[in-house]
Amino acid sequence: MAKSVLICDDAAFMRVMIKDILTKNGYTVAGEAENGAKAVEKFIELKPDLVLMDITMPEMDGIQALKKIKEGDAAANIIMCSAMGQQAMVIESIQSGAKDFIVKPFQPERVLEAVKKVIG
Repeated sequence: MAKSVLICDDAAFMRVMIKDILTKNGYTVAGEAENGAKAVEKFIELKPDLVLMDITMPEMDGIQALKKIKEGDAAANIIMCSAMGQQAMVIESIQSGAKDFIVKPFQPERVLEAVKKVIG
């Protein structure tokens, strides 16, 4: 069975881009969320194998959502995504339990490499 991924990004075009990369490579997109609060809800509802989470989002940022998800499911696989130059946030997200980190603009190979490393 294909591994399922929840995509969380406030930019619709980024979700489409990630979805495209994943579906072309045999992954199933379980759902999408446009902010951290929705990401937490969808994670509980869908139980995906992996979450790709943007850091900078409205309502609840990716790091808050990461911590919330990890509180409820310590085994959750989460890869953070963010723009260049957010070193402090990268460190905080890894310390909070993120499995990897992808920098925007995305390179499809890098997205797939991170996903494969975390969920195969």
